[in-house]
Amino acid sequence: MSLLSCKDSIDNQTGFSFNCPSISTIEVIGNGGRNEFTYRRITLSKRSKRGGARNNKHAQGGGGGGFISSEQPDLETILDSTENPFLLVLDGVQDPHNLGACLRTADGAGVHAVIAPRNRAVSITETVMRISCGAAENVPFIRVVNIVRTLELMREHGIHLIGTADGADSTSLYDVDFTGPTALVMGAEGKGLRRLTQENCDQVVSIPMHGKVDCLNVSVATGVCLYEAVRQRSGKGHS
Repeated sequence: MSLLSCKDSIDNQTGFSFNCPSISTIEVIGNGGRNEFTYRRITLSKRSKRGGARNNKHAQGGGGGGFISSEQPDLETILDSTENPFLLVLDGVQDPHNLGACLRTADGAGVHAVIAPRNRAVSITETVMRISCGAAENVPFIRVVNIVRTLELMREHGIHLIGTADGADSTSLYDVDFTGPTALVMGAEGKGLRRLTQENCDQVVSIPMHGKVDCLNVSVATGVCLYEAVRQRSGKGHS
């Protein structure tokens, strides 16, 4: 069971609008099997679609809605209170299955926070929580208005920004130092990193590919990169 709070929102998986009264926390009991989610003291049931409801299970447009944690984490607080920050930035991931898998891997790798844009990116939904196997409740998930400004903020705090991209101009993942304060910046499905995001990274790396396919799924690539960082940071005595 998990403690959550929510606002008027539209779930990215079901496309149905949910409404919660002013309760700070509610407890998820289970899915009734009819697009109906039962909570302590309130039942959230299927309602008619209104005002921008999504027509598919992926995020579109503003990417809002979904479940919202009862305590929104603050990035600057995390940066100021963490000795050797290890962060993951997801630049526009839209598939809730990919986000859930990234959060699960981030939790296993000891990432201190996952950062994503508010717009054109999936938020925490029931699908994300299920795929993450609980990681969505453990890893701070911070949604920001402007990714580039957030990268600048992290740089001001001494974070080394390592982007990922395919291409001959990028450095091999295995030739990069992840032992210091680091943010790994991953792109969206298909398009990868946006131009401005990539330009604001300190370094761009790629995963060596030796077969016929030229790239990996974003959640798989995230796992490869995060655990190379874990290998290096563990060798330096960091958790």
